[in-house]
Amino acid sequence: MKIAVLPGDGIGPEIVAQAVKVLHALNIGLEMKEAPIGGAGYEAAGDPLPADTLKLAKESDAVLLGAVGDWKYDSLPRDMRPERGLLRIRKELNLFANLRPALLYPELASASTLKPEVVAGLDIMIVRELTGDIYFGQPRGISTLPNGEREGVNTMRYSESEIRRIGHVAFSIAMKRNKKVCSVDKANVLETTELWRQVMIEISKEYPEVELSHMYVDNAAMQLIRAPKQFDVMVTGNIFGDILSDEASMLTGSIGMLPSASLDANNKGMYEPSHGSAPDIANQDIANPLATILSAAMMLRYSFNDEKNATLIEDAVKKALAQGYRTADIYTEGTKKVKCSEMGDAVVAAL
Repeated sequence: MKIAVLPGDGIGPEIVAQAVKVLHALNIGLEMKEAPIGGAGYEAAGDPLPADTLKLAKESDAVLLGAVGDWKYDSLPRDMRPERGLLRIRKELNLFANLRPALLYPELASASTLKPEVVAGLDIMIVRELTGDIYFGQPRGISTLPNGEREGVNTMRYSESEIRRIGHVAFSIAMKRNKKVCSVDKANVLETTELWRQVMIEISKEYPEVELSHMYVDNAAMQLIRAPKQFDVMVTGNIFGDILSDEASMLTGSIGMLPSASLDANNKGMYEPSHGSAPDIANQDIANPLATILSAAMMLRYSFNDEKNATLIEDAVKKALAQGYRTADIYTEGTKKVKCSEMGDAVVAAL
């Protein structure tokens, strides 16, 4: 099992090191090789997605990613910024299905900014389409109108086949959960999502056991705060999913707890925490590595079909939390505040 390890920028190298440490502790014969991406890729090869990094990713069975981005690269041309490397690797690997679970561990109920009774028992899977929508639609750009005024243009577009394939992913996941899918759109004003809703209804006929509901994105954002436990699987487009999944992350107490998987049609995937590179706390050994460690568990489950070891990692994270270990972002009085590397050690010990 070959894994491309792309630590990236900011806290990426620190959190990825802990996930790699946990994977090594399983002793299951994983072959892992590192390569730069994002700002690190630009520094190494003048490109946020160096050719050698892309080659390694394509030749590997899965990709473990830290995070990309740093304010010091904001002045670079757009195509050279770290985030462009992330968008490009998703597109090059055809990673169209982004899975973002929002699961609240009982020990962290008090760390959420919402009342414990609102979030206790929370278990949502957000399925976000990842390679279409306004982030990739053409035409796009900034131009100058005849009157001298500047105009920015981005294009929201989805083909039926793009909607259909992400819909099947969502319904298939729902079949293994509580058999409920909420499709999030803005069909009252956007024709793109009017088509989205039509296709979701058509797909639902192939999954008669799954209950399909629809919700406008603005209402969905409100409902995630008002009554989040009403949701099981949420499926939505790229830009809405980007926003809603970050919102859902805070229900769990910290975005540092949320893993994610980005899959192609054959379940080859890239696995990364839902949070960013946090350059303001980089190299201080205080970041929360649990989202990255849990992303490694998702990698074993989805790309390697190794449910046993995926569950072992998840149980080890639960045990470390039950023992009171907390990084700064989830620390509460009465628990044990630990560094990033110490949290990794605690998970290995529990494993």
